[in-house]
Order: sequence, then structure tokens, then C-alpha cells
Amino acid sequence: MKKIGIIGSGFSGTMTAVQLINKLTKPYEIILINEKETLNKGIAYSPYSEKHLLNVIAGKMSAYPDKPDHFLDWVMQEKAFLGKDKVLLANSFLPRKIYGAYLCAIWEETMKVAKSKNVPINIINDMVVDLDVNDDGVSIKLDNKLNIALDYCIIATGNQIPRNPNIKNQAFFQSPNYFQNPWKIASVQDIKSDLPVLIIGNGLTMVDTVLGLLEHDVQNEIYSISPNGFNILPHRHNGMKYTKLVEEIYEDMSMLEIVKLVNKHIKSVREYGVSAEPIIDSLRPLTQKIWKSFSEKDRDKFMKKLRHLWGVARHRIPLHTHDKMQQLRIERRLHIKSGHIVDIMESNGLIEVHYFDKRTQEGKVVEVSRVINCTGPETDLRNLDQSFLKNCLTKGILMQDKLKLGIRADTETFQILNSQGKPHHNLYTLGANLKGELWESTAVNELRAQAEKLAEFLLND
Repeated sequence: MKKIGIIGSGFSGTMTAVQLINKLTKPYEIILINEKETLNKGIAYSPYSEKHLLNVIAGKMSAYPDKPDHFLDWVMQEKAFLGKDKVLLANSFLPRKIYGAYLCAIWEETMKVAKSKNVPINIINDMVVDLDVNDDGVSIKLDNKLNIALDYCIIATGNQIPRNPNIKNQAFFQSPNYFQNPWKIASVQDIKSDLPVLIIGNGLTMVDTVLGLLEHDVQNEIYSISPNGFNILPHRHNGMKYTKLVEEIYEDMSMLEIVKLVNKHIKSVREYGVSAEPIIDSLRPLTQKIWKSFSEKDRDKFMKKLRHLWGVARHRIPLHTHDKMQQLRIERRLHIKSGHIVDIMESNGLIEVHYFDKRTQEGKVVEVSRVINCTGPETDLRNLDQSFLKNCLTKGILMQDKLKLGIRADTETFQILNSQGKPHHNLYTLGANLKGELWESTAVNELRAQAEKLAEFLLND
């Protein structure tokens, strides 16, 4: 019996396993390897707070490409939502914990299918520390020294924790008052000092962290320092369709041509009091194709000049959450600073943060009790500590794209490319690892399609 191993059991790993099991017609063993206590949900859907919401409305969150109402129908059967209006729920931003429960329910149903097909499912809760591959298969070494031989292996590791900021005093990162992983509940618990809390970064994770601090009754002031300050937008035009832009896009447009076209349409809709979000949303189905058509030069320009603007336009939050952030700023409980951290020093529980203020163009100091890193996932494998992916990079089993956003792979077959650019016939990846190849490769919309396509290719192959 052949063995298919999946490293990581967040959304990508879980739904790939689900698709494989549902499509299997021959005997295979499925092995899921998961180092965290987030089986079938991953970090994204195992939040520590009920206030951490999905950033996409429920009506668009089905885990299956061919069943658009699957999540919504499941929600309607849950006790808390019985009798609720379906249209209202479809356009609501539900808690991420509910979505995690949904994925677990899918897994339970899939286990019944596996049993009916006599498909062995082996779940291993341990960390992969190394991986080797040859023509005969893939060998995985676990932290507990166990070696596993596989016929095929799928790397579905998802996002890494943030990179530590570049400061002089690297010893600070050993402090118990520094939290590199903002997705752990410990980052918002047990704040004993009255001094402010510092959040490095100003994206969606910062918003979740602020909500987590408030939920734990933290009355301290909160500082957020990032290169661009507060630019998070709310969802203001749910359900509004805009098609005019897409009609004018043609093959092999340069980045500059697309930017000019987008700006033209933004100017057009603003004449009617509509902001830019529907314009950006209309591009959404085409972003992977556009990214793949860009030259290396255009991709580099995008990362240097437009990445932040795209992130602001794309990654929005529910309107009531945005209102809460603004209210905290008005009350002067949340302070947003545009700049960068220069150094951090700690003495007797007092943390002194030196930063450059972009607005005033001068160095400043703020005293805080805790530092939480919300700068976003690390993508450069060279910067990871004790990672089997870093080992694979060193050994030439895989390589990164030039921008160090992810792993090079064939986006049609999901086969990982080795250092010579040749595809492995038994080693695959999907999800966040394909960011360098596809740019947009982390939302449910992309991941569910990748999981199905990969399962079909692997089984047909």
C-alpha cells in the first residue's frame, strides 16, 4: 500500500487530505504530521478569542470549490444560528473559531468516508526536523528520532512566525516580555505593569492583538509602530460588483499599465462617492495570472513601491471592528506611530524602545511593559530557526523565488522544483509556500481550489 504524507494540517493540509480520501479509488495510506495542537484548523482558525473574526463574509467561505453554500448551510444548522436569516448570515463576518469547528466537522465526516473505503489514516503529532528525497520516495525524520518512508509527500506548512526586528540589542529577544508569536494567547495575558504595550506592525494581526488585549481587560495604553502607520480599511461595499476594469485588461500588460488602468477606474467611481475597494475586488480573480505574467523587474518594483498599497486595499476588516480601532485612537488608548524600531533595551521589567518617527523625522523613546511582534509571517527560509525547510534549501531539494517569498514549484502540478529547476515527481507543496509563484495564495478561495487540483493530479499521476 502506497503512503501519502502531508506535513501540516491547517486548512491546506486538511482539505488536501479530505479531497484525497473522497477521490481515492485505490488503496493508499494517508499520514498527517502536525506539530501544533491545531489539528484540522491551523493557527488561522484556532484563535484564542471569540472576537477574532473572518475577514471574508460567510457566504464566500465554503471549503469546497464546487459547493459554494457548504459553510453557510453548515452554520445554519448550528444551535447558535438556528432560525437566523440566511442572507444576513451570508453577508456577516463570523468568528474564526466557528470556522475552525466547521473544518473539524468536515474532518469527522471524512473519517467516516475513509472507514468505508478502508483507507488507513495515521495522525502523528510531532515536528519534522529533516527531509530527504530520491526517485524511490521521500524520507522524513521527526523530532522524536522516528523516520518515516513515504511514496509521496505534500508540504502544507502554512505561514511561519514573524521575523525578529533588526535592532542592535539582540539579547532582548530572550526576554519573557517579548512575544515573537502573536497568535499565542500568552502574548495578551498577565500584564502586570501599568506601562503601555507595544505592538510592532500594523496589519490585521495587530487588530486581533488589540482585541485580545481588551478582552483580557488590559487598560494600558497601546502603541503600534510600523513603517506606514494606520492604513487599515473597513469593508464598505459588500456585494457590490464592478466589471468595467476587467473588461479593459488584456494579455501581458505591464505593471505600470495596470496601475494606470486601476487609477483611472478609481477616479471614475469616486465621482459617485464610491471608494476603491470594488475596483480591487474585481481584480481578485485575475491576480495570480497577472503576477505570473509580470517580469522579474515588475515584481521587484511591485514589492518596493506597491506592496503596502495593495495590502491596504486587499486586506480589510469588518466595519464595526474598524470603528472600534478608531474609537480607541480618539480616546488616546491606541497610539499609531509611523516609523521603525532602532533598538530595545530592558532593565528591571522596564522596556525602553528607541524608534525613528517618520512624521517628525526624529528619534524618540517610549517606555513599555511588553513587546508583541505583529510584523507578518517570515517568508525567507534562510531566516528560520531549526526548520526542515531550511535544511531542504541547503541541500538543494528545493529553492526559493528571487524575492524570497516562497518555494519554487510548478503551479499546475504543485511539484516542488529542486535547485536545478527540475520538478520532483513525489514532493509537492501548496498554500502560503506558493506566494512567490502566485502572490495571492493564502485565502480560502485559492487554497480550496489548490487542494482539489493537487489531489486530482496526484491520484491521476
